[in-house]
Amino acid sequence: MTHAIRFHQTGGPEVLKLENVDVGEPGPGQARVRHTYIAVNFIDIYFRTGRYPLALPEGVGSGLGSDAVGVVEAVGPGVSDIKVGDRVGYLIGPQGAYSQVRVMPAEVLIPLPDGVSDSTAATLMMKGMTAQYLFRQVYPLLGGETILYHAAAGGVGLIACQWARAMGVTMIGTVSTDEKAEIAKANGCAHTIVTSRESIVERVKEITGGKGVPVVYDSVGKDTLMASLDCLQPRGSLVSNGTSSGPVVIDSQLLAVKGSIWVTRPAMMHYIQPRAHMLDMARELFDHVLAGRIASEPRQRFALAEAGEAHRALESRKTVGATVLVP
Repeated sequence: MTHAIRFHQTGGPEVLKLENVDVGEPGPGQARVRHTYIAVNFIDIYFRTGRYPLALPEGVGSGLGSDAVGVVEAVGPGVSDIKVGDRVGYLIGPQGAYSQVRVMPAEVLIPLPDGVSDSTAATLMMKGMTAQYLFRQVYPLLGGETILYHAAAGGVGLIACQWARAMGVTMIGTVSTDEKAEIAKANGCAHTIVTSRESIVERVKEITGGKGVPVVYDSVGKDTLMASLDCLQPRGSLVSNGTSSGPVVIDSQLLAVKGSIWVTRPAMMHYIQPRAHMLDMARELFDHVLAGRIASEPRQRFALAEAGEAHRALESRKTVGATVLVP
């Protein structure tokens, strides 16, 4: 038996319960992984609250979490590129990362290179790979652009700050407090906008000499939608990669009025497959880390049994950077 967080109904953080579960041996194409760190992502809250639906079978409930690192304990038949003792991470596959041990499809496991610690890797699986696909695939940056990035002091945001700096991109980042502004700047954000006391649109226009930006990366959603549109140049692109403040609803006519704006709502699953491509994405990310261009460590740590408290901290917007659970 091992421990895992499960929930049997949607709701607040209190629905997350630590339970005993059977793991068993890996079957064909599978591997059993003992976790060292488990990432907490805002999407986990969407599943917990029911915004993103999950099956909750009677008496069984569901696991939670998609993102963790650990050590391979056993492999099933037919697994050739992962072996016992390998340090690995993952960010796709079935929900259930909030656990001490679990069996996973081997094809989703990413080997971790020497020189990248488990704690660093735990902040990079979902968050670092998100920065990769946003900046290198969804709206590919070439260097020299000025961009607007919301929630610059968040888990993805701090990695994005460093990646933008490494590419020669001028990043304007929104944050909620002056403390978070200083942290974002220290990580490479060229300009910060403290939304509690500054106008996003006015500051962006000031910084860009009235031109606006070619792209906005917006993980906040409802609360920042209009400001994001108003910051874009004609024919600019809104990358709506999250809805932490609520769903985004856009009248297509508004896009014409605002300057023939392009809008995309990307999903990681459509940018990370096949496996060879996923490994190339991870290799690019790890190369930045090994070269010292991106540094990342958890800023908040909770025990596995404290998953509910981790969710409360994340929802209250009191966190900075990455949050992890320690099994």
